[in-house]
Amino acid sequence: MNGYWKEVARLRFGGERYRDHALDLSALTELRQFQKMVAETAEALWRTGNPDRKNLPPHFSDRTRLCLRRIEEGSAVAPLEVYYPDGQQQDFVEPETEIEQAIGLAREVFEAVEHDLPLPERLPKPLLKEYAAWGQSLRDNELIELCLVGMPPARITPANRVRLAAFVEAPHEDQVDLTGEVLEADIHKGQFQLWIDETTHVEVPFTEEQEQKVTTALKEHRSVRIRVLGRGRFAPSGKPLHVHEVQDLQVLSSEEWEFDPTARPIEDILEELASQVPPEEWNRLPSDLTDNLDHYLYGIKRR
Repeated sequence: MNGYWKEVARLRFGGERYRDHALDLSALTELRQFQKMVAETAEALWRTGNPDRKNLPPHFSDRTRLCLRRIEEGSAVAPLEVYYPDGQQQDFVEPETEIEQAIGLAREVFEAVEHDLPLPERLPKPLLKEYAAWGQSLRDNELIELCLVGMPPARITPANRVRLAAFVEAPHEDQVDLTGEVLEADIHKGQFQLWIDETTHVEVPFTEEQEQKVTTALKEHRSVRIRVLGRGRFAPSGKPLHVHEVQDLQVLSSEEWEFDPTARPIEDILEELASQVPPEEWNRLPSDLTDNLDHYLYGIKRR
């Protein structure tokens, strides 16, 4: 099958180790990390743009696989290319392919970090740790430039990585797409607990129009799950902390999610966990914890 190579980016390694366009072998770690970073970004962007599709399109991994076929002068310049077989062109997102969109976003991220600007809103925040891992092998006075045609290069340096680490360590806001079990709902307050797994739950607000979906999911929680689409806050690890805006609630039947009839009921798990907490610890909880949970978790003003 005939195809062609297309250059999608250039990485320029600057510093004494890269003189005479020699690529120090430590740079291989940086090339692998760049591949991982942009491939995961491409997938995250695709899923954000296609919330109703579960599976990636055919050949997606091939379309996001970067290759290095030569090293050029200019300290050491690594042109990164993607191979496009005949017949795949019509699958590509125009005017850019998925990997080009991801690389473009990566350039925006590192440009923002270099100039102390806010990170791009469309950056999938759980991937920040992958961005912070790029450039770990750099020494003082070394850098990597991400170069795209017609744009100024974005630079990653040891100093820039320190600034990026500050974003990674702080809680962040991002799009929410969570599916879980409803075990508790407060109609008066308009919020319910969404249990994502056996140890992770998050408070979710709901409107009067969404009340029926919530009560249905609560009543039939053993065979029904609810999907929440909106915005919320996440821990640096990516764990959801709080949902503050719900754009859509979807009640999913057992045919639409993987149901394990042998799994322990969540009530039993909660009871077991509660029994492990000494009574004196329960007594230390604030008397208004239920009414002011957001205050104790996030510092929001008491009601």
